[in-house]
Amino acid sequence: METVNIHEAKTHLSRLIEKAAKGEAFIIAKAGKPMVKVVPLEEKEAPKKRRIGFMDGEIVVPEDFDIMMADEIEEMFHGNLNDFKSIKD
Repeated sequence: METVNIHEAKTHLSRLIEKAAKGEAFIIAKAGKPMVKVVPLEEKEAPKKRRIGFMDGEIVVPEDFDIMMADEIEEMFHGNLNDFKSIKD
């Protein structure tokens, strides 16, 4: 592994970074004493993309899905019509 002093690292920083990015780690030393190790970053795996239709055939949607419980839903919005008749009387 290559060892460079601080002055050389400042002078040739771009070249050293390029080498490290390609996998060639190096050490920066001060007065001959190793101070830091420069290594390339590990790339994180990109999240897997979700596929449309990946559960095809696994889920069954009823034919009346769009009108299921329509009476109950309408009653929640409008109330029971029999309740209004007793108020009018």
